[in-house]
Amino acid sequence: MSESTRRDLLRTGAAAASAAPAAALAGSWWDAARAAPAAPATVAGDGAFGPVTVGPDDPRYRSLARRGYNHRFASQPDQIRLVGSTEDVVRAVDDALRTGRRVAVRSGGHCFEDFVDHPSTEVVIDLAGMRDVGYDPRRDAFSVEPGATLGEAYRRLFLGWGVTVPGGTCPDVGAGGHIAGGGYGALCRMYGLTVDHLQAVEVVVADRSGRARSVVATRERTDPHHDLWWAHTGAGGGNFGVVTRYWFRSPDAPRGADPGELLPRPPATVLSYSLDWRWADLDETAFVTLMRNYGRWGERNSAPGSPAAPLYGEFVLAAAPGETIGIAGQVAAEGAAALRLLDDLEGALSSGVGARPVRQAVTVPWLTAAMLGSGGEPVPYDSRMKIKSGYRRRGLTDRQLATLHRYLTDPASPYGHVFVNTYGGRVNAVSPGATAMPHRDSVFLVGFLAGWQGSGEDARQLRWIRELYADVYAASGGVPAGADDDGTFINYPDNDLADPRHNASGTPWHELYFKDGYARLQRVKHRWDPHNVFHHALSVGPTRQ
Repeated sequence: MSESTRRDLLRTGAAAASAAPAAALAGSWWDAARAAPAAPATVAGDGAFGPVTVGPDDPRYRSLARRGYNHRFASQPDQIRLVGSTEDVVRAVDDALRTGRRVAVRSGGHCFEDFVDHPSTEVVIDLAGMRDVGYDPRRDAFSVEPGATLGEAYRRLFLGWGVTVPGGTCPDVGAGGHIAGGGYGALCRMYGLTVDHLQAVEVVVADRSGRARSVVATRERTDPHHDLWWAHTGAGGGNFGVVTRYWFRSPDAPRGADPGELLPRPPATVLSYSLDWRWADLDETAFVTLMRNYGRWGERNSAPGSPAAPLYGEFVLAAAPGETIGIAGQVAAEGAAALRLLDDLEGALSSGVGARPVRQAVTVPWLTAAMLGSGGEPVPYDSRMKIKSGYRRRGLTDRQLATLHRYLTDPASPYGHVFVNTYGGRVNAVSPGATAMPHRDSVFLVGFLAGWQGSGEDARQLRWIRELYADVYAASGGVPAGADDDGTFINYPDNDLADPRHNASGTPWHELYFKDGYARLQRVKHRWDPHNVFHHALSVGPTRQ
């Protein structure tokens, strides 16, 4: 694989990681595929999408079966059910239950693990045809279907009503899994997570009788289905049923208000920026100093209500075959205020480093910034990836930073990278138990990503990222379970954490992802999916109640 292809693969993976998964492979070939009309005999009279059943002999089968983002994994389902409505999903789940087939659900396709593309998967319910976004006056909230991409949601919400949800920075990621996993993005430090604005969710469940039905669960504590709503605020996809619709309204939005007051209103413009340092100008001491400075900046500027909350950044540490490392992001403020925040960041990072960054900054309309990367070229057909993560309450230690430098500058290392994204702010104003996303006192989210082509590289790439991760977290048994760690992000799923061969720390995988909330999630599982119809390597396990 050429250096340019390798860099493009990792760049695409980093963008998707920032938005996170269970969503679709970006690219024109899939856009055309999902826009294709269904067979005339199955098209609803109002022009709705589907339903369509695709089997292995159908010419569409391979495109649909292979549209997952990470081609380390593959499945050969008996059927792929393309659905266009909640009723279609109920019928598809009922059919799978009646025939005893294992069912998996795909909304967009960006899942990094084998939750959908698993050898045991026999039916895939594909939600790409369910992508409506709009205002629902019956619920006084905005409706987003799970097959809509984040970019589609941003565009329609903003152009129609001037509002948005604070989701991820890769507009081609699907809303379905991104939201259920507690997705975050460039506005999270100002407005919190996507799930902090979730008012209700519609889910097709498989009940105790073995039949499928749809349920609407809301944020209202008096709702008898409230526990199902709560479980969809951070437990991730593929656990309790099939999400067919989300409704959004901010908790403090008044009932009966103008729709333009129901969700956050992004600024008219943002300052899009990057600060890049050349590897050639950074020895180990300079690298550690730079990243220590970044950690201290985050510690000072990530409290709820911080004046620096409008500044979001993703510090990407690409392995040394790349020429630079750097932070890029946006400042959701206008004019001199945005420049002051960026100046402060640059000054704080550069102190004592001995090398100045190359700075680029341009003011662009907010929607332009939100849609950057939309409609790009697809990742290589045999793209293969592995991701790991860790929340941090403080910056990484000098020992951890020296470990990163050693791995990233080793000439024998593959071309992987680490990213350290700003976090906190409004995210940390919410109680850990208020949603199923319990990581509410972190200032950074760290990601470890390897991307490559061809199965012949699997062993080398996986060994590198596993050893890197174990060494960075050596003081806490090889996983982020130390005093300054806050566990891991379910939208960056890592099956290694549930495998004793790769997690010998004594810290269960579910404690890293869900902390004390796991027991409550198990009770929700027992109630709404008692037969464990929806499951994968990191799904919530049933209780024995």
